[in-house]
This record gives sequence, structure tokens and C-alpha cells, in this order.
Amino acid sequence: MRINCDRQTLCDACLAVQRAVSSKSTLPVLEGILFNAEDGHLTLSGYDLEIGIVTKIPAMIEKPGAAVIDAKLVSDIVRRMPGGKVSLETDDKNVTILRSDSSEFSVMSFSAEEYPAIPTIDDGEDINIESNVLKSMISQTIFAVAQNDSKPVHTGVLFEIDNENITLVAVDGYRLAMRTEKVSGLINNPISFIVPGKALLEISRLMAGENISIKLGQRHIVFETDSYFIVSRLLEGEFMDYNNAIPKAETTSVTLPVREFSDCIDRISLVITEQDRSPVKCIFDESEVKISCITSKGRASDVMSAEITGDRVEIGANNKFLLDALKAADTDEIKLSMSGSVSPIKIMPKQGNAFTFLVLPVRLKPE
Repeated sequence: MRINCDRQTLCDACLAVQRAVSSKSTLPVLEGILFNAEDGHLTLSGYDLEIGIVTKIPAMIEKPGAAVIDAKLVSDIVRRMPGGKVSLETDDKNVTILRSDSSEFSVMSFSAEEYPAIPTIDDGEDINIESNVLKSMISQTIFAVAQNDSKPVHTGVLFEIDNENITLVAVDGYRLAMRTEKVSGLINNPISFIVPGKALLEISRLMAGENISIKLGQRHIVFETDSYFIVSRLLEGEFMDYNNAIPKAETTSVTLPVREFSDCIDRISLVITEQDRSPVKCIFDESEVKISCITSKGRASDVMSAEITGDRVEIGANNKFLLDALKAADTDEIKLSMSGSVSPIKIMPKQGNAFTFLVLPVRLKPE
């Protein structure tokens, strides 16, 4: 292989693809990026057997070929090279030489034949959606994905799609996030599948262009944008029956501005530490919300106005979970629904039901 290309373009491609590369693997070749030069393009691939990222960049191909180079090393080298152009040349002994202006590096590489094949989907369900819509839906659910493997299926986001709606749901045992978007004509038959949260984070970061093409297979799913091909395995297992988890009735309804409520919770959080994660106490009564917290570090309180109907409620909640939900609420005002101090706090837009967030209450200690 012998190629020449723009250094910054190669650097950006390496950094993007590197996100799918295993940092420590029993197969050393998986710690590398596969470079494949052919047909006037240099294709870069990263794959950790769970998620794969592939991109193409323009290049002058003097000699077609392929090689696998340590991802961190090649990314660092290209990023620090001085020139605007860079050349890569790999010999028969799997030695790759990188040159840019006066700078030259010689590094060992792996044979491309050792690199595992990245899954492709030849036949499967085809779905097309605007990238900004999917990106918004991911950002409003990904924060509630479980971070541990106690129930692996909940480390992903549930997709439910029919010919009128697409719904994404994430749960982690303490909170729930659901986002629904009306998108007509997606598919004929309803389908559901679960995509790992890690893959969705990368998809959200790399999305570009007006549309994203999704191809669903039996065990894998492919997301394709203008610049990237992203493949992920699907998670298997029984997802929580989220419809039964969402309260249908309410005894208290609160309408308030997102920014002001978020600022209050943020200020109260100053006395909360990792060692003392005392809950934030919220009292919803008449036309006021009283927010307070007492920890070993100190105590804090604040008051804000709100539109409140129904019973008085005194409820405790994890400050981070509340802030995550408020940050994801892409609206000026929200509606909180509660049925006492031991039922979940339900957060929705003031109008409509584009998103639904649930935050489980935390028992308050007597003061």
C-alpha cells in the first residue's frame, strides 16, 4: 500500500474510527485501525466485535493495499505531524512508514487478513429518518440508560417503530426516559429492537447530513450517514414493560419553567457530595415550590413560584437524576405529575407528550 492524502482529513477520520477500537483486547489486531486503499479512496475501519465504524476519505492511491496499524499510535502520529499532506507506505514485512514534510515514522503493522470481517446486512428492514430528529431522540433518552450489567438489556435503548411513530425508551431502575416522534411511512409492519447505548452515543456524535439510513438485521443494525457506516450488535432479552411503569393517574400537577427549576436544583446541589448524596426535598404547595437539602457539608434552601393544582406533596429525589431530566427537556415549561411522596415524579412537556421522564422518589430522613 502506498497513498498520499490530506493530513487533517486523515487525522479526523482516525479519531472518529478510533472510538470503535478496543483499547485492550486478547486479539492485538483489534487494537488497530484497518487502512484499505483502493478506487481513489482510503477506507478506515475500527471494530471491537460489538460496534464498528467505517469511513472513507479521498486519497491519491499510488499502490492499492491494506494494513492494520495501532489506533492510538497512528492517531497521535498523524495529529502531531507538521505538514499539510501525509503519505503512508506499507511493505511486504508489514512495516508502515508515515511521512509529512521532514517528519518520518516507521511502525509495525498487522496484516489486513488478520482483521475480522465487519458485519454487513444485505437484506433486512430499511428505515430512513432525518438525522436531526434521531439525534434529538437519542439525546432525550440516552441519559437514562443503565451503566452496569446487572440487566444487560437495559444498557441499551428500546426502539419501537410502526408506520406512524418511532419511540425510544431507556430505563436504569431509578428513572425512565421516553421520546416519541410522529414519522409517517417508515415501515409497514411494527418492529422493536434494542441498540446498545454505547453505539447510540457514537451515532449521535457522528451524524451529519439530512438523512440517516438504518438497516435492521437479525443480530446487527447498520446506521449509515453521508460520511460514516456504523454497525452495532443488537441486545437480546426482555425489556421492562415501561407502559405499566408510567403512572396513569395523578393527585398533584405542577407547571413550571425548566430553566428556573433547573437553576434552583443546581444551587441546592452545591452542598451535596459523592460521599453524602442526600436527596433534594421538594415541597409543592399552593403556588410555591420549596426546595432544600441537608448534608454533612451544610444546608441549602430555595423557593420558586409555580402553577400547582391538587394535593400538597413533599417528596425527595436524587439531584443528578432531576438535573439530567431537566437538561433533556427541550422546552421552556414542563408539567410534573405526582400521586404522593412515594410515587414517581412524571415529567412531560406543558403541552403534548413528545417526551416522558420518570424519576423515582428517595425516602426523606426525619430532620
